[in-house]
Amino acid sequence: MVYYTGDIHGEVRKVCDFILKNNLTSDNVIVILGDVGINYFGNDKGDAQRKKILNKCNVPILCVHGNHEMRPESIETYQETEWNGSIVYLEDDYPNLLFAKDGEIYDLDGRKNIVIGGAYSVDKFHRLAMGAHWFSDEQPSEEIKNRVVAKLESVDWKVDAVLSHTCPYKYRPTETFLPFINQDTVDNSTELWLDKIEDKLQYSKWLCGHWHIDKKIDRMRFMMNDFECSDVIGVLINE
Repeated sequence: MVYYTGDIHGEVRKVCDFILKNNLTSDNVIVILGDVGINYFGNDKGDAQRKKILNKCNVPILCVHGNHEMRPESIETYQETEWNGSIVYLEDDYPNLLFAKDGEIYDLDGRKNIVIGGAYSVDKFHRLAMGAHWFSDEQPSEEIKNRVVAKLESVDWKVDAVLSHTCPYKYRPTETFLPFINQDTVDNSTELWLDKIEDKLQYSKWLCGHWHIDKKIDRMRFMMNDFECSDVIGVLINE
């Protein structure tokens, strides 16, 4: 069984407690939909400690790229390896922590899950002003977008689920907008691109994080605190 949840921002106990409470094993998988918070500082002691804790849970954890973390491909300790039919990024010291490669399709419980990470940080200018980390490659590049489209074309635009960090523009949960953020300054290019993807794609379920809300609308599932099992994906597209 596969379990999905939203951003944890380094709060690894949330995941560990769920694993222990439900007696999960290496036969299960946890998917975190971005902003995992274990590659924020770039292999400093804090990042390493959080990785050690998660790795000791002995359950494979597939991490989607968020906007508050470094891309694993920019960290020298990561290497590419094959997992569940596609490519992931992996560090030798933490074999249970897998970072998804954007545009790859993973076989999870017999279902095709495409991963599309990244988003814009509405706190970008605050972080820069405070000297905090901000990552200029937080959103998908044109290369990544092209890779996503090419992969979808290779499967005739049919997948069982989309696992992304943010959501298509039409589904933005406006009730989560921060009142002190001028929305005219927000870069919605990723969400607008995902709108085009969603319009064309045949899928059963779309799961995302980023918005810090637990909500269901149409086939879209926003995740933050909850955990959902793979049964929520529903009927296989290709059946």
